[in-house]
Amino acid sequence: MSTVTAPEQKKTAKRTINGADILVESLIRQGAEFVFAYPGGASMPLHQALVRAKDRLRTVLPRHEQGGGFAAQGISRSSDKIGVCMATSGPGATNLVTAIADAKLDSIPMVAVTGQVRQAVIGTDAFQETPIIDVCRAITKHQYMIAAADWRKDEDVKAAARDIPRIVKEAFYVARTGRPGPVLVDFPRNVQQIEVDADSIDWDPPMNLPGYRPELKNPAGEQIKQILAAIRRSKKPILYVGGGVINSGAAEELTKFARRTGIPVTMTVMGLGAFPGDDEQSLHMLGMHGTVYANYAINEADLLIALGVRFDDRVTGKLEEFAVHGKIIHVDIDPSEIHKNKEAHIPIVADVKPVLQGLNAMIADDDIPQIDAWKAQIADWKRRYPLSYRDAGEDILPQYAIEELWRQTKERDTYIAVGVGQHQMWAAQFYKFDKPKRWLSSSGLGTMGFGLPAAMGVQCAHPDSLVVDIDGDGSFLMNVQELATLHCEKLPVKVLLLNNQHLGMVVQWEDRFMQGSRAHTYLGPIDHPEAVGAGSGPIYDVTYPNFVQMANGFGIQARQVRRKSDFPAALAEMLNSEGAYVLDVVCPYQEHVLPMIPGGGTVRDIIVE
Repeated sequence: MSTVTAPEQKKTAKRTINGADILVESLIRQGAEFVFAYPGGASMPLHQALVRAKDRLRTVLPRHEQGGGFAAQGISRSSDKIGVCMATSGPGATNLVTAIADAKLDSIPMVAVTGQVRQAVIGTDAFQETPIIDVCRAITKHQYMIAAADWRKDEDVKAAARDIPRIVKEAFYVARTGRPGPVLVDFPRNVQQIEVDADSIDWDPPMNLPGYRPELKNPAGEQIKQILAAIRRSKKPILYVGGGVINSGAAEELTKFARRTGIPVTMTVMGLGAFPGDDEQSLHMLGMHGTVYANYAINEADLLIALGVRFDDRVTGKLEEFAVHGKIIHVDIDPSEIHKNKEAHIPIVADVKPVLQGLNAMIADDDIPQIDAWKAQIADWKRRYPLSYRDAGEDILPQYAIEELWRQTKERDTYIAVGVGQHQMWAAQFYKFDKPKRWLSSSGLGTMGFGLPAAMGVQCAHPDSLVVDIDGDGSFLMNVQELATLHCEKLPVKVLLLNNQHLGMVVQWEDRFMQGSRAHTYLGPIDHPEAVGAGSGPIYDVTYPNFVQMANGFGIQARQVRRKSDFPAALAEMLNSEGAYVLDVVCPYQEHVLPMIPGGGTVRDIIVE
């Protein structure tokens, strides 16, 4: 007996991929190397996908979502990559809000991904639901929700999943182009979980961004000629340089132009590093806590060449009296900044880099301004009003500690992140940056707790470089949990902790403008005299909390130092250590950041002692 069988038909099962895996693959294809992600119910499928991609995309688990957001900024601020952070819905998403707002104000490209509850329950006050798109609408450059047209239909949900590569591609493009900024991608769980045919995915789809035209034309030759004509006629020109120069990668062109013309350079807090801080042409920082000579020069200048700046109130003080004696040239990539705070005589909407390239290409010998008298005047101001600090004996002044850090690290490729407060301004004054992207500061939003997680992100991006977080005790405590991340991820960040037991900058304002009345600015025990009065001693016998024990509890090396004579060796020990390290430096709390122009004041109101 024989049997007849039908010809065997080969059946190949279709390979499927879910929405979470599509998003992770899309991040990788856009160049992401790190993602700072904290899991939760609405983002669990994403984290499973991250595990599957662990050999191609390193996931760093921060100990707080805000820490992850600032770490992502550390990637963006110190490199040409775009930092990525991820959180779950509800409180996870809202914990990212401060980091997103911070990136928006400082024009930092970043992509934030948030898990969202299933579309079926959006709008029902479901567990851990927040309308994060609406929450972040005013503090992002753009927002996306990866949602199905009709969540009841599998084909619509699959269509949404197939659209993920386009959305991620656009998110990175929008974040980095034009004036950079953060982009939010909200991702409902049902779209994360849907399975689609892997072969149906277009991994490099065309973008659909109607109305978004970030590519600006090169500046017209006539505009370059206008700038050169103004420079040629000027007797007291000054270059006023902001973060736009760093964002555009124009530091080299700026330095070339400044040295060719001899024009003095002053920088905003965001612009530090755009021009070498130890160059004789550098006037360092201007504004509220800028140098006397920078502020005097701005006040007397007959030509202000403003490059990539926004005339922030911490720079200008009383707007109507800022740079009133001169012509203003304002170059900015964002047309909304032109004439917003200060009217420009020569407004140019363009990326700073091609403008400087054009100036360097077209400048002739007879365009060089004759400014010997102006240089002599500035040199005189520098001699009369140098950045300085008092001799405090064996007390360790923060200014001294930062200057010693600069002396010991200036020959190394060092990245400095800071928290917010007095230590931030002293770091800006006394650490002389000679390269861009080595200084990380929350400048527009002024976010305490920025320094440690930002340094964490920098160390990920630059594993062989020295990364130092200069922090105050108040700021450090805001995100101190990231010490655990440093230990577990083996990130050798060094923390120079300037510990004065107070919220120093607020104390300074209390001393200057509120008769020294302390209103919850002492960080120690409530039964200490300083909790209710002015206090007496510059250094306490016992500091609270014990940062050495705290750091050790996280597995981090630490040491406390109180005497100036002990500080250089203690600092060298920290800098030469192999792993992460916290150096707790006990400082007097009575120090003020000087110079200081009171808010809304003018250069005539500058306080120097």
